[in-house]
This record gives sequence, C-alpha cells and structure tokens, in this order.
Amino acid sequence: MPLTYLPADRSFLDPARADAAHPERARAVVIPFGLEASVSYGGGTAKGPQAIIEASHQLELFDDELWREAYLDYGIAALPEPKIATSVPAALDQLAALVGNVLDQGKLPFVLGGEHSLTAGAIRPFVKKFPHDLVVLHLDAHWDLRDGYLGEPYSHAAAMRRVLDQPGHEHVTLVSVGIRGFSKPEAEFYEANTHRMHVHLGLAQDSWTLADIVAPLRGKPVYITFDIDALDAHVMPATGTPVPGGMSYLQALAILRAGVDAAGSIVGMDLVEFAPIAGFHAYDFTAAQLAAKMLNYALSGTGRHT
Repeated sequence: MPLTYLPADRSFLDPARADAAHPERARAVVIPFGLEASVSYGGGTAKGPQAIIEASHQLELFDDELWREAYLDYGIAALPEPKIATSVPAALDQLAALVGNVLDQGKLPFVLGGEHSLTAGAIRPFVKKFPHDLVVLHLDAHWDLRDGYLGEPYSHAAAMRRVLDQPGHEHVTLVSVGIRGFSKPEAEFYEANTHRMHVHLGLAQDSWTLADIVAPLRGKPVYITFDIDALDAHVMPATGTPVPGGMSYLQALAILRAGVDAAGSIVGMDLVEFAPIAGFHAYDFTAAQLAAKMLNYALSGTGRHT
C-alpha cells in the first residue's frame, strides 16, 4: 500500500533539510503513535510523538560525533499519526499493519510512542520476517514481564512478556539493559527463561561491559526498543515512571553504538514512554536528539567516514 507522508514542516528534523522534498526516497520512516491506554502512574505519553517531532526541528543536522550530516546517507520521512483505536489489542493490530507496510517497502520503521505496550504490536512484522533469530535490544528501567497489569494483558507493564510469549515468538531473544524496577513474578519468569533472556541490572552498572551486553546481538537481526526511563530520572524526568539509578545520556549512546556495531542489521526501532512536561523544552530536545542518534547509528554507522 502506498505510504502517505507528512509535509516537511510537520515531519522529523529541520523542514529545510536537503532531503525534505523527497520523502518517498527515504530509507527511514518515523511512525508517530501516541498510544496512552494503560499507563499506571504519570500520564502524557499521547503527546510524546508530537513533542519529539517539534523539538527535532531545532536539532543541528551536523552530527558532531560522526562529523557529517549523517541523515543524508539515508533520508528521513514521517507518517501522519493515525486515530488510534481505543482498546490496546486493536491499537496493536493497527500499529502492526503500519509497521508491516513500511517494512514491506524496504524501509526502516521507527515508532515514536506512546506507551511501551506498543512494542508488542510493532514487533510482529519483524517476527514474521525473521522467525528464527530476531533479537530485541531493550533499554529500560523496568522489565515489563508481568503477565498483564490492572486487568489489561497488553499493559505497558507486560510489553516484553507479550513480545516473548505470543504464538510464533518462540525464537525471539531479549537483551534487557538498565533494569531496576520489577516484581517477584517477573523475576521468576526470568529465572524460568534464562535461555531466551540476557539481563544487565541497573545496580550492576559499574561492572557492565559493552562486549557482554552486545554478545547475543552479534550477526543477528536486531530490533531496538528504548524506553526513555532507561535514562536516570535526573536526566529524563519527563516519563510516567521515572526511576533513580539509571544511565546517563552518553552511556546510553555507547550501548546503542556497540549494539549497532555488533548486529547483523538493525531492522526496526521504537522510542517510547516520553511524556513531555509543559515549559521544559530541554526534555523534548533530549528525546529528539536521542531519536536522531538512533537513526544515524542504525542507517549511517557509528564512526567518521574517511
């Protein structure tokens, strides 16, 4: 199905960038999807995608780390945000169809959320395309392994459980980094599924090594899901459930770089749980910068071009 793109002044990054007039040529397609149906503490994720897109217009196009305007290597477009279905299962079906359409056209889908429950829908086309070896790199404060929460089996607190336990998902592997908030049942689920899960707890940050974190990604198709509360609460309080003891922005970039370098390919991504705080534009800008870096790493590489 042909894709309908946002005009440049409503799309991702500077509306005056060089590729803005040709969204059909883009290799990266941003999918805004402000799902907010099962949040259990602070709200606001419905406004996250628009706040990130608006802040992205203020980003510098030159990447000081990669020393180039990296977006020119791949091109960026964005889809209009759909009217999201009321029920979470219906919304996940809706998102799966959107992501699948982008993927079928040979482009990299990047979902801007919205609550983390959306990953269980976004992942479906990738599981279908890579049925034997898909790895999910999961940066988060929470494990999201509950078997539902507050009566909703597709709650944001069950996002990774639904990624792992849906029919046909038996070969999906999960690498979770930054985890520092979880329940006893989640710990028990992990202990019963260590053959499919690799975890790097937040309390053990001093002993993390990038080599250990990315070893399960080596040579595999990788989907990245980044819950913005993976960042420490003093860096990123604009989220529904901020947790102290998280990673710094630069630490997160180091993990993303290593993950991209190890992966056979980055096949899709999402950035979720951003809940903007009125008047605090620094958080919008940080989320937008993180999104831009994720795209640059995934599609342009992690080093300078000589």
